[in-house]
Amino acid sequence: MNAVKTSEKGKPTGFKKVLRSLDMTLFTVCAILVMDTLAPSAAIGSSSISWWLITLVLFFIPYGLITAELGTTYPEQGGLYIWVKKAFGEKWAARTTWLYWINVALWMPSVYILFAGMFAQLFFPEMGLWWQILIGIVMTWITVWIGSITLETSKWIPNIGAIIKALIMVVIGVGAFIYAGKNGVANDLSFQSMLPEWGAGLAFLPVIVYNFMGFELMSGASEEMKNPGKDIPRAIITSGALIAVFYLLGTVGILMALPLDELGLISGIIDTLRVLLGETGIGGALVVVLGVAALYSFLANMVTWTMGANRTADEAAKEGELPAVFGREHPVYKTPVGAFLITGIVSTAVMVIYGFMAGSAEDLFWTLFAFSSMVFLLPYLVMFPAFLKLRKTDPDAHRPYKVPGGKLFTTILAVVCEIFILQAVVFFVYVPGEPMDWAYAAPVLIGVVLTVIIGEILIARSKKKA
Repeated sequence: MNAVKTSEKGKPTGFKKVLRSLDMTLFTVCAILVMDTLAPSAAIGSSSISWWLITLVLFFIPYGLITAELGTTYPEQGGLYIWVKKAFGEKWAARTTWLYWINVALWMPSVYILFAGMFAQLFFPEMGLWWQILIGIVMTWITVWIGSITLETSKWIPNIGAIIKALIMVVIGVGAFIYAGKNGVANDLSFQSMLPEWGAGLAFLPVIVYNFMGFELMSGASEEMKNPGKDIPRAIITSGALIAVFYLLGTVGILMALPLDELGLISGIIDTLRVLLGETGIGGALVVVLGVAALYSFLANMVTWTMGANRTADEAAKEGELPAVFGREHPVYKTPVGAFLITGIVSTAVMVIYGFMAGSAEDLFWTLFAFSSMVFLLPYLVMFPAFLKLRKTDPDAHRPYKVPGGKLFTTILAVVCEIFILQAVVFFVYVPGEPMDWAYAAPVLIGVVLTVIIGEILIARSKKKA
């Protein structure tokens, strides 16, 4: 029988502790290892390999260490919301939580537009944009339903998703090496070509930073973990190593198989599999099977992120810092059904609105992705200062895990992470050395500004609990 978490006063909180170390590792792999941005990352070209490694060393590892300390020091339901609240107070915690939650509702449309585009590529190549939008809406509400059932059941969606993602990355990576041995490589992968390049490639560099985000997500369900003090660092270290290997395998595999001028943001994964496995016979059948597996991975990814983000919003609503509807829970499962329902409504509306503005599924995907990603990265501009603030204002807190090194070293780590996040936000709409494309940037920036304003209005109107 599962234990039930109790409060400090000894009263049950209603949360069953169902997440073990393996669950958390698979959950994190599923959250961070995203298939939908693998092709955009590879679109940087051969230099993307060096950018992966640079970002891994200077950002991903420090970010993982910092998150491990915060998650184990403050193992309370709500994760990022709790950390920012302790550091900067309720107002900034509410802002951070709003942005963290709304980005998932805004990101979901781009993921499911990619889902629909890949589905069409596999089975109905002539499918129109609005049929693809309809598929995206259906997938949105399937995600809402899954997230509203018990975590003990729904956790298997991301667990299986993590395994499937890893399998696809391995097939692409290993298959590409076998293919290259027989046919040569599609792009120049010499040492010189893999050196970092400035210029047009910076348009996709934020995607690499974005691809590495999500370590803090599992802390949104801290009170549903069996042993967060030990399991969080273990899950971060294990999942981080696996994620880095799989991303590099997938990127190198795509670059070996597809020339850059044939690499589509939506079609890239299926096109790569068709080059490696063939389009007829057993190879063609495998492409369909792996394509369907990739479609499942998109669902698993959205289930994972909505599970974490909606629990964070739920906790903020309970404290009166977001509207009460976000805090409505299932009477039996204790899942945040209110936040899930609003996620579904926002995702549906965004898909329809941006559908009128986009010329193709690929245009729609990138516009929605850039918009949601800028919103997504904004809370991290607060998280790393929160880490430094808590080190200073709460030095006596028990830290089961602590980032190694002295004050200067940890400050440098946090500052470098902050710089990576800041450049990613800027480069989503502006590439140094190139003229500003206002036709693309204006809708994205307007969407971000409106999102922030709406959040401020909701926060201001939220009633504080007595």
